[in-house]
Amino acid sequence: MIMSRIQAPSDEGTGNLVDRLLSGLPPEAVLTDPDITASYANDMASFCEAGTPAVVVLPRTVEQVQHVMRTATDLRVPVVPQGARSGLSGGANASEGCIVLSLTKMDRILEINPVDRIAVVEPGVINATLSRAVNEHGLSYPPDPSSWEMCTIGGNIGTASGGLCCVKYGVTAEYVLGLDVVLADGRLMSTGRRTAKGVAGYDLTRLFVGSEGSLGIVVRAILALKPQPPQQLVLAAEFASAAAACDAVCRIMAGGHVPSLLELMDRTTVKAVNDLAHMGLPETTEALLLAAFDTPDPAADLAAVGALCEAAGATQVVPADDAAESELLLQARRLALTALEAVKGTTMIDDVCVPRSKLGELIEGVERIAEKYDLTIGVCAHAGDGNTHPTVCFDAADPDESRRARESFDEIMALGLELGGTITGEHGVGILKKEWLAREIGPVGMEMQRAVKAVFDPLGILNPGKLF
Repeated sequence: MIMSRIQAPSDEGTGNLVDRLLSGLPPEAVLTDPDITASYANDMASFCEAGTPAVVVLPRTVEQVQHVMRTATDLRVPVVPQGARSGLSGGANASEGCIVLSLTKMDRILEINPVDRIAVVEPGVINATLSRAVNEHGLSYPPDPSSWEMCTIGGNIGTASGGLCCVKYGVTAEYVLGLDVVLADGRLMSTGRRTAKGVAGYDLTRLFVGSEGSLGIVVRAILALKPQPPQQLVLAAEFASAAAACDAVCRIMAGGHVPSLLELMDRTTVKAVNDLAHMGLPETTEALLLAAFDTPDPAADLAAVGALCEAAGATQVVPADDAAESELLLQARRLALTALEAVKGTTMIDDVCVPRSKLGELIEGVERIAEKYDLTIGVCAHAGDGNTHPTVCFDAADPDESRRARESFDEIMALGLELGGTITGEHGVGILKKEWLAREIGPVGMEMQRAVKAVFDPLGILNPGKLF
């Protein structure tokens, strides 16, 4: 229904489109070379179709974004907003004949306020850049996706991304206080607040977080900051089974502990990391659990958690003595997805989140699915919040293996829903999971979602074909 309202521009229309864009943009901000525009067609997801952009625009100001949206509305041209294109669901993939609106040039940190504990940033700011900048003021911006060295704040907001520290500090949505958003028709709207508290009207700020660019273009964000915590220490615990490791996770959380990080790697992931980086992780392990604390006395907290791991059947528990050892252990976790990609050359990274109490059942189910389809599927997980990343490794040049990879991916999502979970904890829906969103939220939920979309984007030009 939405796609029927817009048409991909013809060659003649493309020329008119470019002329209209150039009337309000500098020439260097408008890219038309097909070899260059083609490089903006995809994010990092597998099995997600992408069209050919008519033009790529790289604005530097809010006014330039408004000009793009007014032009798109007048000419009924779809607009696909993009950040670093590090997403894993096809949410930033181009539509045929669209304007790709890349926000990477809007990369200024406009304000860091230690008293109000906020930062005001443009959408193209890199997550790690912001984190380091606020650290200089004794503050921290906790959301830390694994791609934090390349992903943008705008992209984090679009997908409501998480990260390794979510178990203690929460996800992106909990840190977005206010937004400036350019709507589909070019109007500028401000939502939210700069204050620590505020409940005036509907919470439109949270509505935009996770909307994947389908409701408006975020051009500025007010983000909450926290005091910088003490340096964390990490513990590694080796288990003879994934079930025992998941039992330890349940014991830790039931015991009232608040780790700053609680991550799990199964045997397939541990082997892949060793093969890639020769880190000397224990090859005999069936599951490796990493726990961290950034409390005033992290060693005492690690000792308590280590005892719980041993009670759950850990075969070895190794607490780090200092920050350097801790960082070495965390590096193994950060390499997990890169290492799994090296197994076969291509991966499909699932993003199923289940209740913590069901984590063991999910991992056991993934093992059965891997055996059924004769595939390598590694699982790394933000175990503290039940967010798992089963990663299907396959040869994209092998049609049969590619088919089995896609079918196994779908079975994992079905298993997640059966266990009371959700199809995505932090990667978003995009193109990859549209069918599964409908299954999760049902027909009434889908009707309401489409109704919200129609209010903000009546012509259906904002990131069409995503979500539903």
